[in-house]
Amino acid sequence: MENQPVDRQQVVDLVCDWFDEHRRDLPWRRSTPWGVMVSEFMLQQTPVQRVLGPWQEWMQRWPTPDDLAQEPPGAAVAAWGRLGYPRRAQRLHRAATAIAEEHDGQVPRTLEELRALPGVGQYTAAAILSFAYQGRAVVLDTNIRRVLCRVEQGREFPPQSPTVAEWREAEKWLPDQAPAAAKWAAASMELGALVCTARSPRCEDCPVRELCAWRAADYPRHDGPPRRGQAWHGTDRQCRGVLLDLVRQNPDGLAVEVALEAWADRVQAERSLQGLLDDQLVQRDGELLRL
Repeated sequence: MENQPVDRQQVVDLVCDWFDEHRRDLPWRRSTPWGVMVSEFMLQQTPVQRVLGPWQEWMQRWPTPDDLAQEPPGAAVAAWGRLGYPRRAQRLHRAATAIAEEHDGQVPRTLEELRALPGVGQYTAAAILSFAYQGRAVVLDTNIRRVLCRVEQGREFPPQSPTVAEWREAEKWLPDQAPAAAKWAAASMELGALVCTARSPRCEDCPVRELCAWRAADYPRHDGPPRRGQAWHGTDRQCRGVLLDLVRQNPDGLAVEVALEAWADRVQAERSLQGLLDDQLVQRDGELLRL
């Protein structure tokens, strides 16, 4: 039996009303466009709780793009700490440099200009426009995708990666007025993060439970390809993180041999170190490694 068409406007109104009462007081929601941009880079594949401290430290040190652009890229990588995926720090530094040089130090406020910045893709550009400038843009992160999939499609999970069809469907949910569209983006994301979660959804607390196609279908389980979590232990990514952290802890330089001996698998350590050097996350000066 096909799902009945959902009343999108009613869902939007109910979720936005819920958001007014239950929204988290996250510091980047009270920040500048640059603060929003920093948060979006840090929040990629990283939980909110892990980002709070590093974001505040970052904004105290570099409150504007110009401040960061004046520093070497290694300073950004060092300040990234244990957030993981340190290339994000590199890309944020490059984006800050572009903003300083091409936009008079002001974060752009159009999708086209945002997409042209290093490290800014379709989602990040839309999120910055929406959350920093209250603009109208389709923001489609993991949380929003899950909410729309359950409410409208009656399925537990969306595909592993966003599809063109998903972007088109998400566009149909977007209110016409920019402020309302921006609020819907924030509210639907918050609902997915706090209530319509992946593992233990709190359906009894959901403001749109009576309109949810997944609930109406009695919560059918995911029947698509297995959802695999990202491996970590023993991977090159873990090894790179260990080596990078050692270099970060030794600003005056770390001996190459000391770094390589910190990992049990010598071949993997050498491969991972070469990757860090190729990505310019680490610099080699003779037998010493530095950021």
